[in-house]
Amino acid sequence: MGAIFGMATCLSAQARETPEDPLNYFIGGCTSGIFLGARTHSAMTGTSACLGLGTLAFFTKVGKMEGWRIVGPPKL
Repeated sequence: MGAIFGMATCLSAQARETPEDPLNYFIGGCTSGIFLGARTHSAMTGTSACLGLGTLAFFTKVGKMEGWRIVGPPKL
């Protein structure tokens, strides 16, 4: 699934000509979820995994771009 995520993210970044756009990461996560659903022969699993992994990847990218911190040492 990691290879599928990476490939889909890079291909969407090249096709859309926006390499740092968080939507590319959503597309990669959603593609990974779709393949997970295909592997389990379940459309509901694929749909849920698409939305879940896509959203997780999207917010991970946005968080890195904006410097969000969840855990770590406090800023002094």
